[in-house]
Amino acid sequence: MKNKKIIVGITGGIAAYKAAVFVRLLIKEGAEVQVVMTEFAKKFIGTLTMATLSKRPVLSQFFNPENGDWNSHVDLGLWADALVIVPATANTMGKAANAVADNLLVTTYLSAKCPVFWAPAMDLDMFKHPAVNKNIKILKSYGNHFIDADLGELASGLVGKGRMAEPETIVSYLKNFFNIDKKLEGKKIIVTAGPTHENIDPVRFLGNRSTGKMGYAIANELEKHGAEVKLISGPVDIKCQNSNIELIKVQTAQQMYEACKEDYSQCDIAIFAAAVADFSVKNKSNSKIKKQTEELSIKLVPNVDIAKEMGHIKKNNQLNIGFALETDNEMFNAKEKIKNKNFDFIVLNSLKDKGAGFEYDTNKISIIDKNNNVENFELKSKTDVAIDIVKVILKYYNL
Repeated sequence: MKNKKIIVGITGGIAAYKAAVFVRLLIKEGAEVQVVMTEFAKKFIGTLTMATLSKRPVLSQFFNPENGDWNSHVDLGLWADALVIVPATANTMGKAANAVADNLLVTTYLSAKCPVFWAPAMDLDMFKHPAVNKNIKILKSYGNHFIDADLGELASGLVGKGRMAEPETIVSYLKNFFNIDKKLEGKKIIVTAGPTHENIDPVRFLGNRSTGKMGYAIANELEKHGAEVKLISGPVDIKCQNSNIELIKVQTAQQMYEACKEDYSQCDIAIFAAAVADFSVKNKSNSKIKKQTEELSIKLVPNVDIAKEMGHIKKNNQLNIGFALETDNEMFNAKEKIKNKNFDFIVLNSLKDKGAGFEYDTNKISIIDKNNNVENFELKSKTDVAIDIVKVILKYYNL
């Protein structure tokens, strides 16, 4: 935790007193801590206490009333290595899940580029309520992490689940998160991500709905484990925040093929997560095609099958992992791709599964190996799906 920049968000619950111990432990671990409190939190624990322990002024308002300075939630979101909300009340989780940005803590959450951790605390009936569980599920689908509440005596006098995890438990959780064993150190890995765009004319193209979220999440998770990652990305609206990942941007299937071919012979693992266009336009127009009353015919020609071509030159010590997005005969088609493209594993998702596939922050997958062993997974955030995929890779190498 040394030199990690941690925002500690404190909300209005009786467990706010534990935040003082939590901040003290973070400081002892060498972290830099910035406390952001809601107005209700101040009724449970004082700002002077938290400022003294964190060695920084506490932030709670958009403007500093003393001098009128603006407390930028954008700057906070960029500064932090982690945002930890202790305690996480039903009220603040509900606001965050539904983007109700009426206080500095929620706007900071919405601006955060870092991992976010929630430590819920509330009475047992609230913790069981479907609305609370729905909001927790939404936050998890965004890739947020939850440090589960404990069983015990609650402020109401009842005994049940809803007691905030102890500060020592939360610190241990964070230390484990930031100290992942670098088990893939020395491994060179290619990951393809996103769609490809095939030009019709200078303003129109053939493409698909891939966002690149799955491939980017896999690249990030691999880098956490020490791998040397090269991310070959088609045109997407997301940014690679990890400076340790080498990002190569391409537009067309041919460009993605050339980028893969250049580095494939030196890589240990290749993960083909991109949704590569199967066809390109034979006679692309150099000028914008003008609107006309007659029918317009466009002749398409097959693109190179990148994964199949790499499979032809694959060496025994290389690991190839493919993706299959199917709508019919899902398992049969995925197994055929394993054989035809020389994959060691394939990650299958079906458009029939709600919340899976393109344009979602979640995915539901099955992983099939070349010996037809199948492992099925529940619907999860794409961040958590990436963790599952990397675990399969680690198991393959007995790491």
